[in-house]
Amino acid sequence: MRLKHQISLLVLALFVWSSAAVAQEQVDLEMMYKIKNEGLRNSQIQDLSFHLTDLMGPRLSGSSNLRRARQWTADKFKEWGLENVRIDSYGDFGRGWDVKKSYIAMKDPYYASIIGHPKAWTDGTNGLVSSEVVLVDIQSEADIEKYKGKLAGKVIIVPTTLSISPAFEAEARRLTDEELEARKVIAIGGGGGARWTPQQMEQMRATRALDAKVNEFLMEEGIALRLTGTRGNFGTVFHTRAGSYSTDKRKTMPEMEIALEHFGRIERLIKNGHKVTIDAEIEVEWLDDDYKGYNVLAEIPGTDKTLKPELVMLGAHLDSWHAGTGANDNAAGVAVMMEAIRILKTLGVQPKRTIRIALWGEEEQGLYGSRGYVQKYVADRQTKDKKGEWDKISAYYNVDNGSGKIRGIYLEGNDQLVPVFEKWFEPFHEMGAKTITRRNTGSTDHVAFDAVGVPGFQFIQDPIDYGRGYHTNMDLYERMQQGDMTQAAIIVAAMVYNTAQRDQKLPRKPWN
Repeated sequence: MRLKHQISLLVLALFVWSSAAVAQEQVDLEMMYKIKNEGLRNSQIQDLSFHLTDLMGPRLSGSSNLRRARQWTADKFKEWGLENVRIDSYGDFGRGWDVKKSYIAMKDPYYASIIGHPKAWTDGTNGLVSSEVVLVDIQSEADIEKYKGKLAGKVIIVPTTLSISPAFEAEARRLTDEELEARKVIAIGGGGGARWTPQQMEQMRATRALDAKVNEFLMEEGIALRLTGTRGNFGTVFHTRAGSYSTDKRKTMPEMEIALEHFGRIERLIKNGHKVTIDAEIEVEWLDDDYKGYNVLAEIPGTDKTLKPELVMLGAHLDSWHAGTGANDNAAGVAVMMEAIRILKTLGVQPKRTIRIALWGEEEQGLYGSRGYVQKYVADRQTKDKKGEWDKISAYYNVDNGSGKIRGIYLEGNDQLVPVFEKWFEPFHEMGAKTITRRNTGSTDHVAFDAVGVPGFQFIQDPIDYGRGYHTNMDLYERMQQGDMTQAAIIVAAMVYNTAQRDQKLPRKPWN
């Protein structure tokens, strides 16, 4: 009974603390109204979306289009009157790469256009390739021998295990109330997920080793082009890379990813004894004039004499993959963050703390931009050495899960922030945003900040059809939910404003 009594007192104390914390949080409802009004009546989301996708085009890391996008966004920030606008190098990245020409079609047994795109950082074909397609089926090293001396100048395919299943679910969806509630639950225990057995691990290592030997063999043979099927259906091609952006300039075989339906047709024709001929050409340009990576930074300076050196940051990654225009990944996030800071600047806010927007480079290759920024200005996550901005950043807010509505926020395990964000989200319950969860989410730029003990957040967003389209040739302007993005920009602007005006920085988790 004594233990139960102690637990009851603890629960009561937590409730009283939480209630007191909520009561202490101040929300300027007049400013919330102004933010909503400006965002709804004068939204620039449509124009920003057009410029970032249709006009800038694909923004692969290190590419000419990414360079153009960096300059355009910096110019836009200057046009809006933001201060300290700069294109800031975080360090080395690697080689740039542009596609100058990409063509593929089947010529025999009949003409058919093929949906396909070069793999990123692949070498070109040195002109038009017209070749019979050879099915190279290598299941062991012994199988290599039967193809030696037979593949020079050929287009080849390797059998795929990928298949297409009917889509029984709706193309797009929003998170239900039940799903949002489930986001609050934190599982404790052994993880429960499927685990690799030792046999499976050994098989995976053996498969990778064989794949490496096959690739080495194909390079030695001097094939003209390799065609690869990808996951996705209805002509959607998910991108990967074949070559490397490393400055060692190692040669790679020309490789093109094609729609799985088109790959399957070629494979079936060959297996049934029919000759397939392909015309294809890939022309690329390597950019070796600048190997550095960059972020775009801009600010609304703080006005409080004491708090001005402190920072509230918002950001999204500017780079994308190369066949689509990176609409949902991540022009949508960039447009939302640009619109959020435009709203605040247009309203003439005088924030206590400095508000800084960051458009990150090279996220898709491993969070290069945000991690480079953190390493340069904030802290070293390996040595735990703190740098100048470590104790100045109150929070970093990120958007990188498509163009769906914001429905809440992940707190990355920070219990102290629950009452704070519950209060801040109250003016947006009618917009569908009210889920505050202690759970973590990963794989995007807020991770770089959270990893060094600085509060970094990603918002919960409606998935719409994000998972079916990002990293594909169909990640285009038409997939962007611009009404949802308007809602998101309003909420981000409000969160940033509240953080900038708060008497104290947001509480942090321990970082040792």
